[in-house]
Amino acid sequence: MLKQLILAGFGGQGVLSMGQILAQSGMVEGKEVTWIPSYGPEMRGGTANCAVTVSTSPINSPLVAEPDILVAMSLPSLEKFEPTVKPGGWVFVNSSLIKVEVKRKDIKVCQVPANELADELGEVRTANMVMLGAILATEQIVSTATVLEALKKVLPSSKHHLISLNAQALQAGANVVG
Repeated sequence: MLKQLILAGFGGQGVLSMGQILAQSGMVEGKEVTWIPSYGPEMRGGTANCAVTVSTSPINSPLVAEPDILVAMSLPSLEKFEPTVKPGGWVFVNSSLIKVEVKRKDIKVCQVPANELADELGEVRTANMVMLGAILATEQIVSTATVLEALKKVLPSSKHHLISLNAQALQAGANVVG
């Protein structure tokens, strides 16, 4: 199994955290992982993306030129990275903020109202976890249980009380895809 992802959005949407959590989860499961963050000069509101690779065998390069999966949390992210997705790959679109259709017909699309679902949970900052739940329900890269375990390593102990809320967000995203 080799899955390469690009997670992209605006700073403050949690795309770097989502990538870090996915990479940490892969490590917990004994998989090979890479995580390369990239962000503009502004932390909140600027562009942010990361490349994540999770594999059951050694990874030749940490660079992700043609992702199997694109997460587009904002319209500029969709416009920039849609052309790079492998034919037959997935694009997960934050339909709460992106109101245009994916142009390509050779890729699969999952519309996830991530902000709306997170807002229903009472915390819009869990939109990234809603999106991660949709991804994991579609492509079994790591288990949801492992993600919750990895959160204990990624989050400072003062934030561990948020793990149950993140579990709800993951389930809300999984429910979108069935």
